[in-house]
This record gives sequence, structure tokens and C-alpha cells, in this order.
Amino acid sequence: MRYFFLLLLLPTLSLAAQDMNNDRLGEILESEMEEVEGGPGNWTFQVGQYPGMCITDESHNRMRIIVPVGDMKTITEEEKIAALYANFHSALDVRYAAADGIMWAAFIHPLKELTEEQVIDALSQVFSAAFNFGTTYTSTDLVFPGGSAEADEVPEETPNESKKDKGRY
Repeated sequence: MRYFFLLLLLPTLSLAAQDMNNDRLGEILESEMEEVEGGPGNWTFQVGQYPGMCITDESHNRMRIIVPVGDMKTITEEEKIAALYANFHSALDVRYAAADGIMWAAFIHPLKELTEEQVIDALSQVFSAAFNFGTTYTSTDLVFPGGSAEADEVPEETPNESKKDKGRY
């Protein structure tokens, strides 16, 4: 009986396993984006005024699609806070992130497990997040309900301070 259940699971497990690699990812990028430059593991492309990049590391099973949003020196504190809230509510699979003095819209995922549909969706989301930075901070039409930077109040004492005072630390 137990082997019967394993036999039922085998087709499901093989469907769940993906085999994305640089060659297949490059084909998807070529079919979805205009003017793709570069090669396996390091591609660039453009949508409107926004340059995009896809960087992979097959040996570590990692992939990222990134679009620069702006120079961290020119992004206001309010925009940074709004981006953090968006990471929780409206950026969905994309995150706003800072590196090398630049604010990025970034999709980061294990390479091998990616599907073609996820790559296409990631491209859409990362460019939408870049386009919408400073306004709606969204990557799709879906927004999880909840707070915003303006609606949330910052507590006067931090959770760690209250734990110390109550002896629970």
C-alpha cells in the first residue's frame, strides 16, 4: 500500500522539478526582451528608459533580474521607507534593495527551479516596480491589504526595550 502512494507522487515530483539553465534562460530573454546583449550568465536589455540586467551563477544555482531605480543619494528618506513597506505589501515577488549606492528593483531566485512563466512574470514585475517607484511602489495590480508608511505609527518603545523592562530578555 505504501508503494502505491509513492507511485502516485512520482509524476507530481517530476513535474515540480525544473531544469532552468543559462542556455534556456537566454532563449527566454531573447524571446521576451528587445535588444538583449551579453551572454550566458550576464545579459542586459532595456524597457523605455530603464536598463535591465539578468545575472546568474549556475554553480551556486542563483539568478537575479535587476533594474536600477535611482541613486541612493537622491532618494529621500520617505521614499526609502515607502519602498520597505512596498516590500511587504505591493512589490510581491520583487524587492527594492540597495547596493553600490543604487536603489534596485530586484527579483532573486534559485536558477534551476525557475519556470519559463516565472521568468516572464519576473521581467514584468521588476520593470513595473522600477516604473512605479516614487508613486504606487507596485509590481502588479495585486496589493496585499494592510498598512502603509503613512498609516503605521512607530511605537514609542521598541519590542526589545519592553522585554528588558519586563524581565523576558
